[in-house]
Amino acid sequence: MPGKRPTVVVADDHPLYREGLTRAIAQRPDLELLGAAADGRTGLDMIRALTPTVALLDVKMPGLDGLQVLNAIRRDDLPTRVVLVSAHLTSDLVYHAIAGGASAFLSKEADRDEICDAVAAAALGTVHLAADVQGHLAHEVQLRARNDLPHLTARESQVLGMIADGLSAPLMAERLTLSTATIKSHLQTLYDKLGVSDRAAAVAKAMRMGLLE
Repeated sequence: MPGKRPTVVVADDHPLYREGLTRAIAQRPDLELLGAAADGRTGLDMIRALTPTVALLDVKMPGLDGLQVLNAIRRDDLPTRVVLVSAHLTSDLVYHAIAGGASAFLSKEADRDEICDAVAAAALGTVHLAADVQGHLAHEVQLRARNDLPHLTARESQVLGMIADGLSAPLMAERLTLSTATIKSHLQTLYDKLGVSDRAAAVAKAMRMGLLE
């Protein structure tokens, strides 16, 4: 209904921290607190029963952790958006949270106003990442991008460059003092590593990956 406040469920196993979150949410005129749970399993049951607009979850909880609750919400196609908080931020954890569909990820050191703002933003469908979390995410994305690049030997890199220059297999063989059969073997290995089936696709894929300029 128009003008209805976004509803929130909190799940955190630290009593004092959970109390602080629930008090902060209850005092916000733009949010409505539906309830709080001390573990992930109870939190998920509450989310299923109440279908809040947003679930504010600690990553580390007994029963089910925050990421497991997030996965269950997405698997069951529940409308609830998820904001995660954690005492320990790692790039891998941040990456999996955002890739898994979290609307926000914050450190537990963030003040209550910032967390409530993230919850309100999540209710509107906005992704909120604190500056330190953005750094972790950027690091992990860059790391994974590097790891996704195929490893080419020095010879394969030479052959790739010659493909880009338009040289035929016999010309490559002559220039590298190799047999044409060996060149064709290198070509097939290159195609396999790049996941392509011909020269034009190999050059295009290599350029997208930054293997050619």
